[in-house]
Amino acid sequence: MSSEYKELLSSTTKHANLRTDRIKEVVATYFRRVMLSHRWEGNEPLLHNIQGRVVYQLNPVGGILKLQSFCKIVRGAGYQWAWSDTCCIDKNNNFEVQTSLNSMFIWYSHSALTIVYLSDALSSSNPGALAESAWIKRGWTVQEFLAPKVILFYQKDWTIYLSDRSPNHKESVAIMQELGDATGIDPRALVAFRPGMRGAREKLQWASTRVTTMQEDVAYSLFGLFGVHLPIIYGEKKQNALGRLLQEIVAQSGDISALDWVGKSSSFNSCLPADIACYEATSCTLPFISEDEMQTSVSSLRDAGVVSLASELYTILDNLNAPRFSHRRLHLPCIAFRITEVRLIQTYAQDQETCATYEVKADGLRDLQITTDDKLAQFSPARPTWQTFLLVRPWNRYLLGLPDAADDTQDVEDLSPPTPSYGSLGGSHGENGLGDSDPQSRALRLIVRLGRPFSVFLLARQHGGEYKRIASDHDIITQVKGTASESVRNMMDVRTLEIS
Repeated sequence: MSSEYKELLSSTTKHANLRTDRIKEVVATYFRRVMLSHRWEGNEPLLHNIQGRVVYQLNPVGGILKLQSFCKIVRGAGYQWAWSDTCCIDKNNNFEVQTSLNSMFIWYSHSALTIVYLSDALSSSNPGALAESAWIKRGWTVQEFLAPKVILFYQKDWTIYLSDRSPNHKESVAIMQELGDATGIDPRALVAFRPGMRGAREKLQWASTRVTTMQEDVAYSLFGLFGVHLPIIYGEKKQNALGRLLQEIVAQSGDISALDWVGKSSSFNSCLPADIACYEATSCTLPFISEDEMQTSVSSLRDAGVVSLASELYTILDNLNAPRFSHRRLHLPCIAFRITEVRLIQTYAQDQETCATYEVKADGLRDLQITTDDKLAQFSPARPTWQTFLLVRPWNRYLLGLPDAADDTQDVEDLSPPTPSYGSLGGSHGENGLGDSDPQSRALRLIVRLGRPFSVFLLARQHGGEYKRIASDHDIITQVKGTASESVRNMMDVRTLEIS
């Protein structure tokens, strides 16, 4: 019955020459919508409960009362359209479910306003109620507070959170700080997040402690954060759903930081984790190298006469292809170190499972200890084994010290803190590559980076020729050994391995 709707209808049917900008203006005004972000509770209204009915005439109990209160808030704010996921998606229509779940991030980002309802925050709540709310622990709510540009928090009785009457709580320093502290998300990303592949490991950590009713939603709820569209297949189980997402991240971006985790391996692929909780621990970050230290190290390498070897290794690594997945198998470019000895040190019980700590020796690396619940065969040069074991350093092109093209893509990527240091799997934007202008300098600087402590995977070769990652309960950190020339030669075994 609104005049805006009548004008829109009239303009599109009778006035073909009406200005396009006026039609867009009317459409934009009339169809502005407010989205609801909330925790599902008992008796939530579904589409068939409200279709063809006047919402305000329904029995105000349970989820209906919440829906009615939401609609009243929306009308009071001057909007004509309200959207709630419980009843605005036809759960019986598989195509609609597929489309909706893949479009959710975009829908929330285009909302005129998103209202967050904290059903367990009382009107007398003090700062901290948001951090303690069950809403903040749910999987789907991550994108529901990152995507919108305008957001308002409401308490149990539908009063505004902390009596903060600002038009947009993303502009409230106190509320954003509380949200940031509770989620571990940098306040800059909370306010100006954009989807993309950059900072994959960090995004996975954001979601690592969250829970979902349907196990597959652990992965589905993250599609929007990474800007990917994948089939929704309820019943496939969480390892498969998470595996498909992580596979897509590696395939599209070449970012191997998603392989940086501790815990149990996935049945999807042994290089991927069985559960998103494996990302809860902070990514391994090793000491930063200053430019003065770099220059001193480069000078010592020149004096040691390893320029030719360094240039050869640089060329080999520069020509490596990006990591890729094919039929669930990861083709991983890496620097390999053959294990020569495995010796059991101790066994102990952990979480109702038996774990063991082994001393491991490998060609070209310092000795180290690895703890795993996989049983490893003990062997030595005097007692060899038929199976090949490797410690591998996944190759990361950031180590080449080349300018990062992604640094100029802030219009399409998220604003998140820098990726990890050169010591971890994720690479870094921290060292700016000063002095990398000539090929010899670039090669020697690469050797300095490669000579610092780094993370490795433990791989065991299978009967079919492919490898399997042996998961550990902690990051496996090691370092090359020997003189300058020996250490470079120890890193010359560059391969692309197939890992199942």
